[in-house]
Amino acid sequence: MHDGIEFEKNGVPAAVICTEPFVSSGKAMSKIGGIPDYPFVVVPHPLGSLPDDVLRERAVRAAPEVLQILLAKE
Repeated sequence: MHDGIEFEKNGVPAAVICTEPFVSSGKAMSKIGGIPDYPFVVVPHPLGSLPDDVLRERAVRAAPEVLQILLAKE
């Protein structure tokens, strides 16, 4: 979340992807970072231990939300 907010503050569009257990932390970080309504994509946890095909499927499902966030910032 921190990196996405910093990119945004520097004029670089970013879309943060967060897994479910970290939503409250993400919201808190966005408030601390000065962008309390910073949008982010939430995906099921975990990611790190998934096989490539399952990870790819999750990425495909998240992609429309990522694009929506990025395109809304133009």
